[in-house]
Amino acid sequence: MMIDRGQIAEALKELDALAVEQPAPPGVNRLRGIAMYSQNRFAEADAALASALKQDPHDEESTQMRGLALFRLGKAAEAIPLLESAHNWTPQTRVDPTYVLALCYIDTHNYDNARKAFALQYGFPPDSAAAYLLAARMLLRRDYRPIAQQFAHKAVELNPQLPLAHLLLGEIALADEHVDEAITEFEKERTRNPLEGSVYDRLGDAYTRSGDYVKAQQSLQQALLLEPNSTGPFILLGKVLLKENDPMNAILYLERADRMDTGNYITHNLLGRAYRSVGRTEDANREFQTSQKLQAGDQPKLETVH
Repeated sequence: MMIDRGQIAEALKELDALAVEQPAPPGVNRLRGIAMYSQNRFAEADAALASALKQDPHDEESTQMRGLALFRLGKAAEAIPLLESAHNWTPQTRVDPTYVLALCYIDTHNYDNARKAFALQYGFPPDSAAAYLLAARMLLRRDYRPIAQQFAHKAVELNPQLPLAHLLLGEIALADEHVDEAITEFEKERTRNPLEGSVYDRLGDAYTRSGDYVKAQQSLQQALLLEPNSTGPFILLGKVLLKENDPMNAILYLERADRMDTGNYITHNLLGRAYRSVGRTEDANREFQTSQKLQAGDQPKLETVH
């Protein structure tokens, strides 16, 4: 099939010619919708799939694909009944339908149904601590912080020893600039989960923001031992050392971070500041220019589902 071989434009020429027939041959508009969806032409895909469903209301592939197209168009409320009714999902969707349905529930503020959908995806009991914490994490990812905090607190209430619950509560507090609260939550997580490297990274960030650079360095060094392949602690250590007027050692950590991930504009900006502090003007200018180019290319984009 031409669509499966990636010959989308050629396939659409043939399908468009068939679509003008009255009536259109069965399945033509479904294939047109699938082809247009693969080209990110979601409005046109929606129209073609709606035509397919008029022709055959029981066409499950058109139902599921139209639900996905509507989601990508930002029409979550319209997508939900389609996503709920389509059960026999096919490889053309290329995404987890339960996840997409959960996102639609979030965008329509139906948070309990979102929690249940995420729980189903992972096989958790829908009212369990794990289900609440999972939903909280997904909600935070989409910046629904108040409800994420509420769900995370519910997870702790259901299971006070649940790993990563206090870490998430700390991340929410830090995002809201409640630094002391974040430190308290991260310290609780460290007590319960002492070998989780991300806890020390987050603690280092929180202590840096509070101005306690001694504790920040200690936490970040501990993070490096547990997460040696993560750039975060190296970048934060460079930042802390710059604040303590130690650019030479800052350069060592920041150059290591750059070798691990050369595409991080924050690293290049901090390196530029460090090089400038030690009189390496040419290197500093190069790093500032690189940082600006990377930041310009990192503009916010519409979220897509993979």
